[in-house]
Amino acid sequence: MLPHETKKYLFDIAEACDLIAQFTHSKTLADYQQDPLLRSGVERQFEIIGEALNQAIQNNPSLEKLISNSSRIISFRNRLIHGYSTIADEVVWGVLETNLPVLTREVRELLEKSDDLS
Repeated sequence: MLPHETKKYLFDIAEACDLIAQFTHSKTLADYQQDPLLRSGVERQFEIIGEALNQAIQNNPSLEKLISNSSRIISFRNRLIHGYSTIADEVVWGVLETNLPVLTREVRELLEKSDDLS
């Protein structure tokens, strides 16, 4: 059973994943590049994902092995915040298309398993 605080962080990750999916539904890379509000919203949610994952792993280190590329997700968050001027739109969009679906699935599975054990 996952501790309550860890479940909260996983819920925050799932919610941020859902928001990114909502923001980008029917959008293209070109739309993303031309819309500063869309870019800001997506990047903010990626920041939340990285910070929540970092906190969840600190609370429950076993999660690091259960979430693919967890250290890369946290590093991506750090780069968005501290190296924002060096991030290419294509990189963010690529993470969104390639890695976000995997993260969403893994976090949802962890939350479902946690609910089954409660």
